[in-house]
Amino acid sequence: MKRDLYELLGVAKTADEKELKSAFRKLAMKHHPDKNPGDAEAEVKFKEIGEAYEILKDPQKRAAYDRYGHAAFENGGMGQGGGFGGAGAGGFSDIFEDIFGEMMGGGRQRRSSNGRERGADLRYNMEISLEESFAGKTAQIRVPTSIVCDVCTGTGAKPGTKPTTCGTCHGSGRVRAAQGFFSVERTCPTCHGRGETITDPCTKCHGQGRVTEERSLSVNIPAGIEDGTRIRLTGEGEAGMRGGPAGDLYIFLSVKPHAFYQRDGADLYCSVPISMTTAALGGKFDVSTLDGTKSRVTVPEGTQAGKQFRLRGKGMPVLRSQQTGDLYIQIQIETPQKLTKRQRELLEEFQELSSKDNNPESSGFFARMKDFFDTLSD
Repeated sequence: MKRDLYELLGVAKTADEKELKSAFRKLAMKHHPDKNPGDAEAEVKFKEIGEAYEILKDPQKRAAYDRYGHAAFENGGMGQGGGFGGAGAGGFSDIFEDIFGEMMGGGRQRRSSNGRERGADLRYNMEISLEESFAGKTAQIRVPTSIVCDVCTGTGAKPGTKPTTCGTCHGSGRVRAAQGFFSVERTCPTCHGRGETITDPCTKCHGQGRVTEERSLSVNIPAGIEDGTRIRLTGEGEAGMRGGPAGDLYIFLSVKPHAFYQRDGADLYCSVPISMTTAALGGKFDVSTLDGTKSRVTVPEGTQAGKQFRLRGKGMPVLRSQQTGDLYIQIQIETPQKLTKRQRELLEEFQELSSKDNNPESSGFFARMKDFFDTLSD
């Protein structure tokens, strides 16, 4: 007894075209004969899900199946001429090209229009300082990579010779093999999808069309760039095989922690300790900023710990704009240590003269706490 087609694909009868295709892709990838060599059960399963998808993706065939079931395709029904039996030269090869091309070495994303294999992308990790992030810079880096062979100019063939058209696939890079009810296109095993073979390879690159070499590149780091930013240099990755297009180089930037500043977007934060007397009596101090200047901060009388002062325009530049963030100075009050006898006497005298008005926060806090617990005990 034949299984229900919707059950084979693991979808509901209400599944739309997108859901059907997604389910088919997953199952076909799992059961494809190339991934399960010698597994007869996987091959049968592969054929079944292929037949199920071919029927259900076609509105007319799907309507016929929904009404009559498998009987709609028996005894020369819709399968005759336009049904599943004729799919070998049609829609199946297109979707198999899309799904299995990359798995079998012929991925569209890895090959150019002329069948040349694209070079691999490269990654380079670069660490910069916050000052370099602030001002921007032009950095020189050295990257080991594959470049086009200068002897054969990327063809892979010995100078004076040239690649010949593959006799197996006749230059297409693909071969078609029959599998039961339909045929499947695969990468040519002779030329590996290139459409050409080399009988007399270049002695320098051994037929690869590229050689390994360390290259020096100039990288522009724009002002305001943030930690974790990725810079892409198109075509600066590995050279492609036998004249294929080069991959890209991706530079991943990390910004080293700064001794004084912490960054949050375009704003900078700096914690500055001041003496207890400066906080009480008021005063001034200078801070150095990343633009190379100094800014004066005025501390008013009675400043509390945690107070922030904002210096407008002294933060980080906003990438590719004329805007600049701000610098926030957060005050920490340092309690005096290692007091002399005289200093202690003066502080004790000050404490005796202090009133609730001198310390409203602490006085108010303990008063509220007392009231709270007195209420609980009532």
